[in-house]
Amino acid sequence: AAAGLSYVGAYVINTYKSYDNFLQDKYALLPAVIIICVAVVMFIIGLIGCCATFRESRVGLGLFLAIILVIFIAEVSAFVLGFVYREKVKTDVQGTMRSVFEKYDGKNSESTVVDYLQEQLHCCGVKNYSDWTTTQWFNSTGNNSVPQSCCQQEAKNCTGHLDQPQEL
Repeated sequence: AAAGLSYVGAYVINTYKSYDNFLQDKYALLPAVIIICVAVVMFIIGLIGCCATFRESRVGLGLFLAIILVIFIAEVSAFVLGFVYREKVKTDVQGTMRSVFEKYDGKNSESTVVDYLQEQLHCCGVKNYSDWTTTQWFNSTGNNSVPQSCCQQEAKNCTGHLDQPQEL
């Protein structure tokens, strides 16, 4: 379990590099760091449990049980907090995404990240393609279109024009 959690934590940190412009909060990597710390603690606890079982120590097994109960309470607390604050996280991420979309000009690093995100997640805008109509890029192009990264991969002649929303 500790090895699996370590992998998940490392994967989250590695994936973060692709989306760091959207997650500008300094605490965005905190969950990944916590997952890795939990993995280390789980390894130590597992070692204590194995040693206590091998030696048939009542004190060691009692300590192991107490630690497992504390971990269970922490997991339930984390679940409740995640459930309670899910809307706040959603609102914060959408706000940050809107600010990055506002900086889109087709050439800067934010533009590259936006294009990558839309192509990988097969989406357009924060909620849908109409989010682009309020951006500076949309108003400056004057051709009533969204970036090419909004186009469906199957659409051969997609230009990003809003008069063909089925291709977006």
